[in-house]
Amino acid sequence: MKLQFAVGSGASRFRPRWLALAVLAAYQGGVVGAEPTIRLQTVEVIGTTPLPGIGLPIEKVPANVQTVKGKELEEQHSLTIADYMAQNMTGVNVNETQNNPFQPNVNFRGFTASPLLGTPQGLSVYQDGVRINEPFGDVVSWDLIPMNALANMSLMPGSNPLFGLNTLGGAISLQTKRGYTHRGGAVELSGGSWGRYNAQAEYGGVAANGVDYFISGNYFDEDGWRDASPSEVRQVFGQLGWRNASTDLSLSMSLADNDLIGNGLVQKEFLSAQSWEAINTKPDQTENKLAFFNVNASHWLNDATMLSGNAYYRKGRTRTLNGDVNDDVDDADFNADCTSFADPEDAESGCGGALNRSKSKRVGYGATAQLNFNQDWLGHQNLFIAGLGYDRSRTDFEQSTEFGDITATRGVAGAGIFGEEGEVALRGVNRTLSVFATDTFSFNDIYHLTLSGRYNHTRVENRDQLIPDASNPESLTGDHSFNRFNPAIGLAITPSKTLSFYASYNEGSRAPTAIELGCANPNQPCKLPNAMAGDPPLDMVVSKTFEGGVRGKITNGIGYSASLYRTQNTDDIQFIAANSSGAGYFDNVGKTRRLGVDLGVNGEVGTFRWSAGYSYIKATYQSRFDLVSEVNSSREVIGVDDDGEDIEVIHVQPGNKIPGIPQHQFKLRGEWQALPQWTIGTSIVAFSDQYSHGNENNDHDGAGSKVAGYAVVNLDARYRFANTGWQVFAKVNNVFDKKYHTGGMLGETFFEADGTFMNGDDDFSALVAPGAPRAAWVGVRYEFGKSAGR
Repeated sequence: MKLQFAVGSGASRFRPRWLALAVLAAYQGGVVGAEPTIRLQTVEVIGTTPLPGIGLPIEKVPANVQTVKGKELEEQHSLTIADYMAQNMTGVNVNETQNNPFQPNVNFRGFTASPLLGTPQGLSVYQDGVRINEPFGDVVSWDLIPMNALANMSLMPGSNPLFGLNTLGGAISLQTKRGYTHRGGAVELSGGSWGRYNAQAEYGGVAANGVDYFISGNYFDEDGWRDASPSEVRQVFGQLGWRNASTDLSLSMSLADNDLIGNGLVQKEFLSAQSWEAINTKPDQTENKLAFFNVNASHWLNDATMLSGNAYYRKGRTRTLNGDVNDDVDDADFNADCTSFADPEDAESGCGGALNRSKSKRVGYGATAQLNFNQDWLGHQNLFIAGLGYDRSRTDFEQSTEFGDITATRGVAGAGIFGEEGEVALRGVNRTLSVFATDTFSFNDIYHLTLSGRYNHTRVENRDQLIPDASNPESLTGDHSFNRFNPAIGLAITPSKTLSFYASYNEGSRAPTAIELGCANPNQPCKLPNAMAGDPPLDMVVSKTFEGGVRGKITNGIGYSASLYRTQNTDDIQFIAANSSGAGYFDNVGKTRRLGVDLGVNGEVGTFRWSAGYSYIKATYQSRFDLVSEVNSSREVIGVDDDGEDIEVIHVQPGNKIPGIPQHQFKLRGEWQALPQWTIGTSIVAFSDQYSHGNENNDHDGAGSKVAGYAVVNLDARYRFANTGWQVFAKVNNVFDKKYHTGGMLGETFFEADGTFMNGDDDFSALVAPGAPRAAWVGVRYEFGKSAGR
């Protein structure tokens, strides 16, 4: 007989053992073709935990899960997962704070995954069951994710406790390709605007001894669309695997060596007085290196019980070099020749520029194991999963500041004079032990109840390498422990195969990281990532989410989804500015709330495919607190500091909207197969206005209070030459060359509108993150040896 089936999406295995035996026999050629074909119904299965295991049909999952297959990622030729999500996924928007395509802030339902230290992180990201948020600040380095090695992804909404720490607003689960399912190879070359060149290659297969293999590589180089903004990305991914009817083993390797320039926010005056490509100061460089090894294994103990687990080792290095204006410069002490100062204290107040350097070395390892029981209980279908995990990481962080002169092109020329005040050498060790379980019980074919929970014990140990004595108030040395059990409950109602309702409540948490605990003293503000100060304790962030919704199909060609959610954070951690220069500290600011609606619809009519999504997000503060501000027009003087300077603050009230989050967003995607080999696509994204950072009280009445809304149209096309494996493609972003901003901040500037340095003086400026102008790229792709195994 022949056996054809389609089950699975995400890190899950839905087939019982008898089906696995049949599939293996068919693969090995043990099933003859004389018998009739068995066609199994397509079932979309969702992994309910990050680990590979037994998943649930999506209609039984009490959440509005969004899934993407690798083919969709490939067809749109997105540079990163963040790029694809911004164009296609409901509830997602991007702030291009660094204006580098590999360094965006990705927001989902008002929660952020960002590569920038100091950004409140609220999304967890997993690759093959391993959380890849960096231990130092929970940041996400999008440039370390091998895009052309991804088989599929899932976006899980809410505070799902099964996805561990930092899952406050959602989790992104990524699964990579294996030779068993992705046989054959491909080579792709593309180039175009901004001097961009991209080369990708991949190949997978299965050896005669049953070992499957997959390898991919990616090289990216561009000059960047802004001034002095080149970047280079080098990625290699490989995976070896072996499987039989009951056992599946794999070993993967991810390597990266990247050099990114992202010159950040720019004062709005430059964009009109000079050019849209203008920057403030340079350089703003990040070097990322990664070596990541991961072993995944699963074994069917019997027809209904699976044991699965993983173990990983992850080593990363990051170096940053930021050329900035020295915000401690005094116009009375300023000297255009910084080398004239012999004393660092004189240079601190007299030099116009500063080169802020940092480096971090991170080593992490851990393991997770779970038992999956897919067997009836009390005569009803039941899936029970229980497991435990352990993660340990060590971060060595150093920073220094070298004073220098501002050049005519707003670069910084170092003078070889180093300040002592901002020097830091810190070792942070994080340990987390977790125990988790989930059970989905089906009362009948209609009602399915899910109960879940996870207990996390986290310990953070900071050791100051310069001031090791913990009794010294300026020392960073300190030990902190955090413990919490997070529960979840959900009900899915499936009256038919084309309709399901769901409702859920879940809780998640995030423990403060080493950098947050090392920069939590309001009396000793620090700049990120350039300095730290003594560390008063911070509380764990706790999120609680209610969600309800419906999904289904109107006809075979049209599907829809609608969800309503409410997430409230308690003891939310924010980076609070102590002055307009960027110095500040982390603190628990009380409660924040995200209330929203997600609507989605998709369909296929003949040769036309389309999808649309709308999101409403009301993200607000729910507690009163004060923020120091020297630039918000509504600021008030509440006292005088030790230097006799006025202390000016703004008052944040419950109901004030959180900056950086547009309240409305709309996305439309359409693809038309004009000819059997020719497909034309378009994406339209539109966002409403958003408040600028620095205007947390929503009361600034001057320039820069808000960032205006915008809409952008993108086009893409691909043509496949029949029976050759060749394909050509083209892509145009921002077709109408729209001038827009993805984010903003109230700040100060040390430059005139024409770029002239003010010699130590400063003035108010609205800083913005300009959107990329129109750009086009073309490419060619050759596929060979592809088989139905994919």
